Amino acid sequence: MTIRVALNHQTSYQFDRTVKLWPHEIRLRPAAHCRTPILSYSLNIQPDPHFINWQQDPFGNWVARVVFPDSAKSLEITVDLVADMTVINPFDFFMAEEAENFPFSYSKDLKRELAPYLETEPMTPLFAQWLARTKSELLAQKMRTIDMLVTVNQRVQRDIAYIVRMEHGVQTPEQTLELARGSCRDSAWLLVQALRHFGLAARFASGYLIQLVADVKALDGPSGTTVDFTDLHAWTEVYIPGAGWIGLDPTSGLLAGEGHIPLACTAMPASAAPVIGATGKCEAHFDFSMEVTRIHEDPRVTRPYTDAQWQAIQNVGFQVDDELKTQDVRLTMGGEPTFISIDNMDGEEWNYTALSAEKSALSRALLLRLQDAFAPGAMLHFGQGKWYPGEPLPRWALGCYWRKDGLPLWGEKKMLALEPARPPHCVTDAQRFIYHLALLLGLDTEFVIPAYEDVMHIVDQEQRWPENFDPLSADLKQADERRRMASILEKGLGEIAGYVLPIKALPRPLEKSAKEAKKVPKGNARRLASADFLSSPWPLRREHLYLIPGDSPLGLRLPLASLPVVAEKDKEAAFGRDPFDAVDALDGDQVSAEENSQSKKNIKVSKTEYAAHEIVHTALCLEVRDGIIHVFLPPMDFLEDFIDLLAAVEKTAVTLSLPVRIEGYPPPSDPRIKVFKITPDPGVIEVNIQPAASWPELVENTQTLYEAARLTRLGTDKFMLDGRHTGTGGGNHVTLGGATPADSPCLRRPDILMSLITYWQNHPALSYLFSGMFIGPTSQAPRVDEARHESLYELEIAFQQMAERLKPGEETLQPWLVDRLLRNLLIDLSGNTHRAEFCIDKLYSPDGSAGRLGLLEFRGFEMPPHAQMSLVQMLLLRALVARFWKTPYQGRLTRWGTELHDRFMLPHYVAQDMRDVVLDLQKAGYPFAFEWFAPFLEFRFPRFGTVVQHNVEVELRQAIEPWHVLGEEVSAGGTARYVDSSLERLQVKVRQMNDTRHIVTCNGRAVPLSPTGVRGEYVAGVRYRAWAPPSGLHPTIGVHTPLVFDLVDTWNGRSIGGCTYHVVHPGGRNYDTFPVNANEAEARRVARFWGHGHTPGVMHVRREGRNPDYPMTLDLRRAPEVWLDGAAAGEASCRAAEQQQQQ
Repeated sequence: MTIRVALNHQTSYQFDRTVKLWPHEIRLRPAAHCRTPILSYSLNIQPDPHFINWQQDPFGNWVARVVFPDSAKSLEITVDLVADMTVINPFDFFMAEEAENFPFSYSKDLKRELAPYLETEPMTPLFAQWLARTKSELLAQKMRTIDMLVTVNQRVQRDIAYIVRMEHGVQTPEQTLELARGSCRDSAWLLVQALRHFGLAARFASGYLIQLVADVKALDGPSGTTVDFTDLHAWTEVYIPGAGWIGLDPTSGLLAGEGHIPLACTAMPASAAPVIGATGKCEAHFDFSMEVTRIHEDPRVTRPYTDAQWQAIQNVGFQVDDELKTQDVRLTMGGEPTFISIDNMDGEEWNYTALSAEKSALSRALLLRLQDAFAPGAMLHFGQGKWYPGEPLPRWALGCYWRKDGLPLWGEKKMLALEPARPPHCVTDAQRFIYHLALLLGLDTEFVIPAYEDVMHIVDQEQRWPENFDPLSADLKQADERRRMASILEKGLGEIAGYVLPIKALPRPLEKSAKEAKKVPKGNARRLASADFLSSPWPLRREHLYLIPGDSPLGLRLPLASLPVVAEKDKEAAFGRDPFDAVDALDGDQVSAEENSQSKKNIKVSKTEYAAHEIVHTALCLEVRDGIIHVFLPPMDFLEDFIDLLAAVEKTAVTLSLPVRIEGYPPPSDPRIKVFKITPDPGVIEVNIQPAASWPELVENTQTLYEAARLTRLGTDKFMLDGRHTGTGGGNHVTLGGATPADSPCLRRPDILMSLITYWQNHPALSYLFSGMFIGPTSQAPRVDEARHESLYELEIAFQQMAERLKPGEETLQPWLVDRLLRNLLIDLSGNTHRAEFCIDKLYSPDGSAGRLGLLEFRGFEMPPHAQMSLVQMLLLRALVARFWKTPYQGRLTRWGTELHDRFMLPHYVAQDMRDVVLDLQKAGYPFAFEWFAPFLEFRFPRFGTVVQHNVEVELRQAIEPWHVLGEEVSAGGTARYVDSSLERLQVKVRQMNDTRHIVTCNGRAVPLSPTGVRGEYVAGVRYRAWAPPSGLHPTIGVHTPLVFDLVDTWNGRSIGGCTYHVVHPGGRNYDTFPVNANEAEARRVARFWGHGHTPGVMHVRREGRNPDYPMTLDLRRAPEVWLDGAAAGEASCRAAEQQQQQ
């Protein structure tokens, strides 16, 4: 992701008369050791005529010695250069073993060579004090040399304030310390002298400093410059054995990076002056100007689009929105983006485990930010999520619910407890709360039941403990069960754990039609009243209500199996509200305290006898955990009942001034409320964002979510040890639906689903450009045709049935038919309906109302690292839905075969296919641009490097490699299946090549290049084993790296150049931690590519045939294919035919 900049530096001397110009020395050419690639350089001098002689000074710096034969009235010097601002890791060096710790001494020979850089100036009082204080505070004990350098550099930056000083020369260290301020050259000279007094060789560096505006503002500390700028700058370089010269910038306190372009490095500052010369006697006017301009920017995820591009995207979004409204599509779009911590990427919870305290804390912080942004009057719900095998506890689920009509679902935000109260609440507070709530609901307080932990279970467990085991003093982190036991013992075995109030909503009358509802006076609207809820005692065999042992909330540990058994004929049928039922607007009237007291006069008292079917089997529970009162809500079939009960809970909290935390069962699914949820998944936090009905709402939701996550210190991407840039790993599943299931476009027009499936199958780029690293038949979201060729045959039959019974372009009255026809085809190899690229689990599932939501889920999308990239994905889907609603797609399913994992694993063909998609949308009237998908291509297929030899360009890019799932292995929790990710693939792309003369080889084997249709351009893939896993396919095959690519001239039998790609650091560095940011990741990637390293000597390349299954890929694991007679002629004819077809 390179940024190329043009630097222009103009220096002007205007004289008051014509004067003689003596020879000048100009040091304005980047030094030979400059690490920033300089692509072009120009030095222009006026007046003419003049003579330039390039030479090197005693320190190896470039010097232009200019001689002027004539007198002149002015002298103008113009420098123009183009620099490649590829990220440089300033810490990418090794130190010799003897120099790893400070202090150390140079060898005798090295000390002689470094003599000019070890000379010190006479000691002065302030400088001596500063050195003594630095030594006593920092260097009293032995420390790592790199830590010492960083610390001293930062101390100079802290003690010396930066000023712009136009006076000539450099201040002495004494003057700089006395003033406590100085220019960059003053700070640099102070650090030079300090390091020399510490016994280290240091030199003064003068050069250009280029600083570019950061794409993203920093969360910690300053964000840097607000405008792109460049200036002459000075810094320090210190020599460390093994590492060489290391740049230290005391003005910023940082190490020198890609923005530091050295022009001259000398032992004394005077020798590094940019211009040295003399003129005749005169008065001179000095002027200069410096400018830096971005001339090329690779698409990058931190700034994927320019302002003009984003405006064009917005315009298309509004156009598609208008069409969707005109055609009455009623489309809503949601998603499940995932995030990881930016501070702890190495942590287990951000790689493979689901639960941790850090995840919970960050999720709560994100919940509050999103509540403030989306729903100020929302209810926060701390519920329980799924419980997976092998995990000690169920996962939590944080929910935020609010009403669409704008009225608050929970009015008093301060009554929602987020942190423990001071002092913490106790069981007595819970008792007061539930008694008051029961009276408010018109229920007898005799129905309230105190709950206890099961003493018999505790005693039984205690008898099993070793004799010398004390749970109160044991390490509670080692076992969840031990921690729970100790917690119970600390509270006391006989103490009340919480309170239970059996409660259920009375059966509701049948739903009125909209016409009948209009006849009901507003005053008769359903309100919070005693007749709405019913309670009963719980007859139990034991003297108290003892909870089931466990760590879950009290409401999930009730001994419901101990309640009387209800006969089948007496059981109440509870169907709840069907998702397709029409609903009326919610009542917004609130009941005042006086009205409540009147409505609660006749409190229902308990009877002496209850039939089994009269016993209420659901309950509202209260318990105090971590100093917070937790209210466990029972399940409700209707949203109106839930709102009534919640209003009573809030009124009780306000009356008693007792903040509570809501948990238990969430509100029933209902189109009149909105919700977003935050849940933990292995390695990530998942946010189930609320659906958006329009493009502006979708833009607001997505951008708000991304920004709130960033401010919570949650990121959208991560990096591997070798610097590869990936998504979070948790995906970004996109959902298509409607405001209600009855509005769902996929249920009203099933041909929309058929069109999307066919279009996706015809264009593999839609699957692989937006996917994560794990693809293939055993991935989380396999394509319908991956490794199941027969499924296409069956899918064609299903499409034929859909066309016969569900007429394309017409709305259907049989929404269930689409599920019945496709449910058994949109699956993975094991038959899992959830793990499919097109998941219809929540479209019209027969399992229950929760699966009849009219939602189509795209599970193949990886998490885009930028909100704008995510919105472009959404816009692509919206445009396709609009197009197919107007004109159903008529394409046929394609048998790609092994071509799917051969051709479309390479970025060239993915991009080519994506161009076809863009052209198709343009023909349909949607002005998409291919450049909008360039950030995805750079993110998915980063460029490793490019080299040009004899006008032939060779480019290496990352490609896709499906991971193979291995056989089951025994693990601690049973059996496990691992994937072999040691096999990787890259793309080789060659331009301006003469295929009759040149051959590209990889590790001595010919690469099967195929023409792209552009003259002289060829592309191929290379598969190789990157590392040796403890368990994997073909364990006898070793690692193939480094990969040496040669451009072989067959006319003289030699390699005329090449490049080398290293999977790991070429210097042998083994990273222990992941990159901290994108800059370090890019630096790691760049370090692994060398633009040199071809095979020396004569090369005899053995001809190889192409593998018939993977003709475009060289697999270094396989033996060379047999070259058959006539293969060359056949290959040439194939190339010619392909070229002719593409032209």
